[in-house]
Amino acid sequence: MPQPDPTAELTAALKERILVLDGAMGTTIRSYGLSEEQARGKRFGDSKKDILNNGDILTLTNPEVIGDIHKRFYEAGSDIVETNNFSATSISQSEFFVDDPREHGGKKDPEFFQGIIEDSFLRDLAWEINVESARLARKWADNIGSDTGRKRYVAGAIGPLTVSLTNSPDANDSGFRVITFDQVLVAYKEQVRALIEGGSDLLMVETIFDSLNAKAALVAIQDVFAEDKISLPIIVSAAVGRGGETMISAQTSEALWNAVAHVNPLAIGLNCSLGPDLMKPFLEELSNCATTHISCYPNAGLPNPLTPTGFDMTPDDMNRWLADFANSGLLNFAGGCCGNTPEHVAAIAKAVQHVAPRSVPSIG
Repeated sequence: MPQPDPTAELTAALKERILVLDGAMGTTIRSYGLSEEQARGKRFGDSKKDILNNGDILTLTNPEVIGDIHKRFYEAGSDIVETNNFSATSISQSEFFVDDPREHGGKKDPEFFQGIIEDSFLRDLAWEINVESARLARKWADNIGSDTGRKRYVAGAIGPLTVSLTNSPDANDSGFRVITFDQVLVAYKEQVRALIEGGSDLLMVETIFDSLNAKAALVAIQDVFAEDKISLPIIVSAAVGRGGETMISAQTSEALWNAVAHVNPLAIGLNCSLGPDLMKPFLEELSNCATTHISCYPNAGLPNPLTPTGFDMTPDDMNRWLADFANSGLLNFAGGCCGNTPEHVAAIAKAVQHVAPRSVPSIG
């Protein structure tokens, strides 16, 4: 029996309506009030470093919490939820399990990171987090989809890493990089394969602040597709600063589109970093130049530690702003990033429910 083609399914759905993404995993995790001990579980009880802020590890130690979050976002109206593995590469996981050499007079450099990407514990851990995160989201996508009669999808999340390929951390050596492109490529290829193994319908290279890191992720995806004879839709999403530029590589929205158009992404968009009020002009710029679908999942305003979510905007605020984006013809995908709970996503889903999706301009 032929397998469904997620690209064809999603493309057909996007002609009919704006598809809803999920909200903030980190924000919603914090509402469960987990302790360091609970985050560690028995498996990581002896870890030398705190891992409470390693939200990805909760897929292994607290799958019932992560599963409940996926369930709540799907029930709120999400067509697509992201897997809980934003930092699940050997490179990023090393922050929680390997001593920082700089604390002992050493430095992080390509030799250090070669050891990281060859470390069997970190590679196996990253693989397991990615596979299990995709399987957990897949379970709830299928359960809610079956219950409601509306197909739900799983987006394999590919985050930006904790290192930069674009910039040198050494003011006295502008050519120095802590890691090489090929090392990043290896880590991303392992993540991509694991996300596919776990059952992801599409891949989302997201929260891009370093365009060269994102380039490595896209090369990894293309390599895996060619080597494993598989293809999934891709969404590319950047985090931009107040000037509309990716925050380390300083590419404008239009420059980013020109840099990634060759991979024929299902969508390109903006997420994180800004609230919708500050993001709108840069979304308009991207919509004007991109010949593919547009995604947008902004933060719930700017950070505010005095609010329950840590961000200023309420569900009603997000409803109003995303309705404005939709009615302005800017959206094909809509959701929320930091500060957006299932209640925010429900408000976003309501805002775009009856609004026609943005028309994708033809090339030329």
